[in-house]
Amino acid sequence: MTADDGDGDWRDALGAAGELTPGIVARILDAHGDRGRRAIDAVGEGRVKQYADFTVVVGHEDEYVVEGGGCTCRDSQYNLDPDDPDQRCWHVLAVEVAERVGAVDHHDMYYSEVRDFL
Repeated sequence: MTADDGDGDWRDALGAAGELTPGIVARILDAHGDRGRRAIDAVGEGRVKQYADFTVVVGHEDEYVVEGGGCTCRDSQYNLDPDDPDQRCWHVLAVEVAERVGAVDHHDMYYSEVRDFL
């Protein structure tokens, strides 16, 4: 069995592979549709940022704080069941993907310090 095989969760397969293979991408898209595509795009564009206090995903209109499997975006707050691990916004999915492939952009400062500059 390879990491691309259909058994188990895509998160486990991605963690084992350490990279986005075509089979894993297909599994993410099957499970999450457009949210999965947006997450993969964000990871590829380096928009997952880890600060000393939060992980932030840079969206096209705003930045969203992701912590503990939750997100500050409206999709998470209003459309998704927080008790269902398969229902995640694309920001949370992006963090999950980026962590497993080593694509988190680490910053040695607090996010609150960055926000002061904006």
